[in-house]
Amino acid sequence: MPTDRAYTSRSLFARFWRGYLRPHLGLMGLAFLMMVIEGSTLGLLSYMIEPLFDQVFTPGGSGALLWVGGAILALFVLRAATSLLGRWLLAQVNQTSAGEMQVDLLGHLLTLDAGFFAANSPGKLIERVQGDTMAVQGAATMLVGGIGRDVVALVGLFTVAIMIDPLWTLAALVGAPLLILPAIVLRRYLRRKAMHTREQAGLRATRLDEIFHGIQAVKLNRMEGYQTSRFQRIVQTIVRAEVKTVVGRTAMPALVDVITGLGFFAVLMLGGSEVAAGERTTGEFMSFFTAMALTFQPIRRLGDLAGQWQVAEASLERIFELFDTLPSGSRPAVSRACPAPGAPEIRFEAVSFTYPDRPVLKALTFTAEAGKVTALVGPSGAGKSTVFQLISALIEPQDGRILIGGVDVQDLSLSDQRALLASVTQDAALFDETLRENLLLGRADVPQARLTAALTDAEVAGFAATLPQGLETPAGPRGSLLSGGQRQRIAIARALLAEAPVLLLDEATSALDTRTEAAVSAALARAQAGRTTLVIAHRLSTVKGADKILVLDQGRLIEEGTHDSLMAKGGAYAQLHRAQLRD
Repeated sequence: MPTDRAYTSRSLFARFWRGYLRPHLGLMGLAFLMMVIEGSTLGLLSYMIEPLFDQVFTPGGSGALLWVGGAILALFVLRAATSLLGRWLLAQVNQTSAGEMQVDLLGHLLTLDAGFFAANSPGKLIERVQGDTMAVQGAATMLVGGIGRDVVALVGLFTVAIMIDPLWTLAALVGAPLLILPAIVLRRYLRRKAMHTREQAGLRATRLDEIFHGIQAVKLNRMEGYQTSRFQRIVQTIVRAEVKTVVGRTAMPALVDVITGLGFFAVLMLGGSEVAAGERTTGEFMSFFTAMALTFQPIRRLGDLAGQWQVAEASLERIFELFDTLPSGSRPAVSRACPAPGAPEIRFEAVSFTYPDRPVLKALTFTAEAGKVTALVGPSGAGKSTVFQLISALIEPQDGRILIGGVDVQDLSLSDQRALLASVTQDAALFDETLRENLLLGRADVPQARLTAALTDAEVAGFAATLPQGLETPAGPRGSLLSGGQRQRIAIARALLAEAPVLLLDEATSALDTRTEAAVSAALARAQAGRTTLVIAHRLSTVKGADKILVLDQGRLIEEGTHDSLMAKGGAYAQLHRAQLRD
């Protein structure tokens, strides 16, 4: 369920602080101390200019040369050491907090339902998890560096300037009010541009994801030039937006330069005449001038800081929008009731489901008896796959209810409901891991004997033995290093390994040759023993032995019975069967 929450700069920073910066308060505090020391050295350096000119650079001033030179050297060494240590500490905070945010965001996304992933492409989500979190990565540096170093440096430098001459200081700041309005305008401009850039980056990641995953279709249809040109248009849009963002970010430091130049001119006119008249010493003027010159970089960095924060703020808003997106439905975290052990009955009671563009199930009611095989058949779009998605809790019923073992699934946690299921689909999804990892899926408690039996029953042991590294052989991206039949057999072995009382088979042997299909079908028949099995089949010859066949059409149950009874009836099932025989 998407959020319509409004986000402000204060609320975004508060959430970011509480969730990801405050846990590292100790390191940030130490880094802040280092930055404070680094920033304070600028004021001390400008202060040391006065004795350098008035005591050292005068006749007989060699006696003060050692202590003045030594003090300036010590300040530079201290500045170098605190700068190095402070940045190392901030790097620790930045990298750790960004990594924690990525893990938390992925963990949250994995709790969302299938409808969310249908509406959000993988590339877009990858950019959110990776690109947006990296964009806010420097927030700790901005905070600590801006306050701890640059603000402290400015306070120290202006303190030195005021001690020398308050009127000169006021003259140096004569143009500062001119920065207020541009700062407000630039803030809004940068926020808008940063948000646009992040959205385009999501489109770029989506386009790359679709190209590389569909590379075979791209090549077979000679779409290389077409896909490259589409990608080029997105990249050009990003380039234009990034350039405008950089110009916006550098506009404030550029204005600071102009204002600083006005201040220098005013101080030179005012202070230079006083020095020339003998009213002030050269050391006082040079100390003041140095202090003002050293404010140049901190002010520029603070001016750029506002632009950096707007970029980070745009990404934070996109990140917290995802965090505030909640799953549809209201499943309990802990099941309020659970089915009794053993194969459960599955019952649909007037279940309806509608996609945004069309209704799929219309008050569907049926029962899959415990421990028996129930097959779902019908033309494409009849609602068979939607039934499987509902049983798997990938989507939730909009009307009616589903009972597993007499328990309403709304009383089950998502984890407990899915623990009841083992499934094999026609699209055998494998990960870019070894065959062993694809089989075990992170489980370390599977006995070797059970693994060996599953490999044998699913006809995996034979082809695995021929691979260079056996079960340690990588499957490749989406299992691309295996044939379709090999991927299917890995998926079947997974289901055999799962100790689940419900077995869902969606064209489980569709990618197998005739000999292998016969062997695997026998293995699946053994796996069905003691389980409630639901089968989706387009080839009706594969479900002749089912205990019950449900015939769906346009989201409704129009026939049910055994193969023989339905053939004798001469209705929709018999027509489908005869049509397949003709084909």
